[in-house]
Amino acid sequence: MLAHRVQMDLLKAIDRDDLVLPTLPEVALNIRKAAENPEISVSNLSKVIGRDTALSARLIKVVNSPMLRATREVTDLHTAITRLGVNYSSNLAIGLVMEQIFHARSEVVEQKMRDVWRQSLEVAGICYTLCRRHTLLKPDQAALGGLVHQIGVLPILTYAEEHNELLSDPVSLNHVIDSIHPLIGDKLLAGWEFPEMLLKIPGQYQDFSRQTKAIDYIDLVQIATVFMGQDMEALVALPALKKLKVQADDLKFQEQLHEARWMLI
Repeated sequence: MLAHRVQMDLLKAIDRDDLVLPTLPEVALNIRKAAENPEISVSNLSKVIGRDTALSARLIKVVNSPMLRATREVTDLHTAITRLGVNYSSNLAIGLVMEQIFHARSEVVEQKMRDVWRQSLEVAGICYTLCRRHTLLKPDQAALGGLVHQIGVLPILTYAEEHNELLSDPVSLNHVIDSIHPLIGDKLLAGWEFPEMLLKIPGQYQDFSRQTKAIDYIDLVQIATVFMGQDMEALVALPALKKLKVQADDLKFQEQLHEARWMLI
């Protein structure tokens, strides 16, 4: 079976460190480096983020989204970073700049990458809102967790571009993606030196039986992905939702999440 063979090939490549994993875009590395300085000013961070005009525009758009909008519209990056704060801005910027690695040569793979990225943006918006309204966790970390929960799909799609038999068999391709993207995602985030609390999101966000005492970022990604799947029974039964202390059928809560889906798009 093609899916099984490809899966074995990819798992062997992972074990041998032969699988070509994408690197973080340079601008993300620069933002991270700048943000590691506890004394960094809004002006200095603005200069680093401002080198990427598309990214600057995205941050300004996020600040003006209905979820965050203040009385006056923000039109410049400096004000946007002041409004969000240095940590929020740097984490959101690192997450959003990842869009640069969601590109492919073939139209089929490009479309698949676009779909994965769009879904990740929607999950990130929901995670941000859940975190901000219902927990004491950091909303910027929650959004970043949402943006990377499917990051392991990328190397599989890159592999598929080199192997036409997989590309021309969407059923096998989807099977391979579903089976091993969590494993590859964990490996990628470890290689990118992501914060400890986000490292296991790809590998654990689909484990609906996991139990932890306190709510964490994996719980938020779980709630967001189940909500996106519109399976109300699964959402009600989710242990993670019980920790939020909200009712899944609360119309106001559902409205919040629907609105949050478009926050980063």
